[in-house]
Amino acid sequence: MADTKKNNNITPKDITRILSDALPFMQRYAGQTVVIKYGGHAMGDDTLARQFASDIVQLKQSGINPIVVHGGGPQIGAMLKRLNIESEFKDGLRVTCGQTIEVVEMVLSGSINKQVVSNIQRAGGRGIGISGKDGNLVIASKLQRTKKDPFSNIEQVIDFGFVGEPAHVNPELLEIILASEAIPVIAPVAISVDGDTYNVNADTFAGAIAEAMKAKRLLLLTDVEGVLDKQGKLIPEMAIDEISSFIEDETITGGMIPKIESCAAVVRGGVEGVIILDGRQSHAVLLELFTPHGIGTRIS
Repeated sequence: MADTKKNNNITPKDITRILSDALPFMQRYAGQTVVIKYGGHAMGDDTLARQFASDIVQLKQSGINPIVVHGGGPQIGAMLKRLNIESEFKDGLRVTCGQTIEVVEMVLSGSINKQVVSNIQRAGGRGIGISGKDGNLVIASKLQRTKKDPFSNIEQVIDFGFVGEPAHVNPELLEIILASEAIPVIAPVAISVDGDTYNVNADTFAGAIAEAMKAKRLLLLTDVEGVLDKQGKLIPEMAIDEISSFIEDETITGGMIPKIESCAAVVRGGVEGVIILDGRQSHAVLLELFTPHGIGTRIS
């Protein structure tokens, strides 16, 4: 009641309009699974982090099954720097040696994961923090990429060390957690069939989870508004058969190309829609799911 009294400009008519707009969307997602990849600036801002946790708890209380997958690249980089371990990047990915993977697991499965869980519980929810290693949730294979040598024109294998990609997802553990009315919070660390630990790109990891859980939506919280056209305006929706033309005319460029292509693969895998949205916006998750037009770019 105190909050309502402070917002003297909000009238009963405003509340009725907001509820009438939101309720159809709440009904649409009731009983459905929504996977949210959480990272970027929103994770490092205390106010946004608390708002994010509150949004996730509200989804759960509305009858939706949220699953959170978090990143942590900046935090890993900071810890490696503190430990005087040099970072090397190839094709935008961190080369992960044996020493680095220990730090990656410590930061992702430890401090970051437990902070997200703590925020959810402070917002009134029940968070359970796990990684892809728990219960063999995500079995990974070593990431394999090749690149042509510009001088010899010979394809060369790029060795990323302990960087993997999902080969198989066993969703039973997540089903148990969701059935217990808890919220899974997952660090993108996986295990191989040989027992090796692998660092997995959080977007890719979240996509694999969304496919395995037959999620209705995958939300990718980023530090950009979404996909913009050449005039800088948001493209609210994009069909997967339009992507190639957007790339050809250079509407989609640079690092957005692999992100969009991975989104398309997730849609082909059975997820109804993947949304790229700005996690820096207050209550971005609720605005995307419970308003008529959303706030990001939906690939469907």
